[in-house]
Amino acid sequence: MYAGVANEGMRCIKQHIEDFSVKEKLPVQYQVFDVRQRQEVPDLSYDAYFSTGGPGSPILEGTPWERRYFKFLDQLWDYNASRRNTNKKYLFIICHSFQLACQHWQVGYVGKRRSTSFGTFPVHPTRAGHKEPLFKGLEDPFWVVDSRDYQVVQPNHQVLERMGSKILCLEKIRPHVNLERAVMAIRFSKEIFGTQFHPEADAEGMLRHFMKEDKKANIIKNHGEEKYQAMIDHLNDPDKIMLTGATIIPTFLETVAKSLLTSQQA
Repeated sequence: MYAGVANEGMRCIKQHIEDFSVKEKLPVQYQVFDVRQRQEVPDLSYDAYFSTGGPGSPILEGTPWERRYFKFLDQLWDYNASRRNTNKKYLFIICHSFQLACQHWQVGYVGKRRSTSFGTFPVHPTRAGHKEPLFKGLEDPFWVVDSRDYQVVQPNHQVLERMGSKILCLEKIRPHVNLERAVMAIRFSKEIFGTQFHPEADAEGMLRHFMKEDKKANIIKNHGEEKYQAMIDHLNDPDKIMLTGATIIPTFLETVAKSLLTSQQA
């Protein structure tokens, strides 16, 4: 979903997959699909999928790549809904893709924020979030990397209930700001999970990236030196971004592996 724009997210996702493969001593193969530039979407022959964040507006335009992408989402949903398919397919949806999916499934309204959310922030689990397996070991609140000009708000609870979906966390509490808090994560189904933040963020890699002089200067110019220093401090803190990065996606990959082993043994 990066539309040809260089992004740390892809490096982080690949690193998570490769680290998991080494740790669990499991051979893992993956393929990258360029959805927005080349209209590439995967078929259902894969065991699991990551749908990335990306630049630009997520507001739907009815483009060919959107239609192909939404067809993929619906096919994946229908596949998992069929009792005949015991080997389920898993999907992790991140930021830009999360906003697209929320519009497609009509679970919330996606609109432009008053200002960009960029940096590291606390998010607060809901009651369902406290029971979410992918959040096990995280605090309330826990810390995330956020980078977005748009947000999912006004959740449609009737649609969520019909789908069996649960809102898992909301953005930070701001008593002085009279605005609705954005939805930051949804468990769409047993197999489909999505976040509006960036759980793929690798604290050590991001530190190296953001401490480069050109990146540092750009962040300070656009967001201020205080925001830059706070982000560096949070990336260095083992109880903040490091903990989130070591928890959510690794647990997702473990869930996929366990499901595959179970279906093979059945």
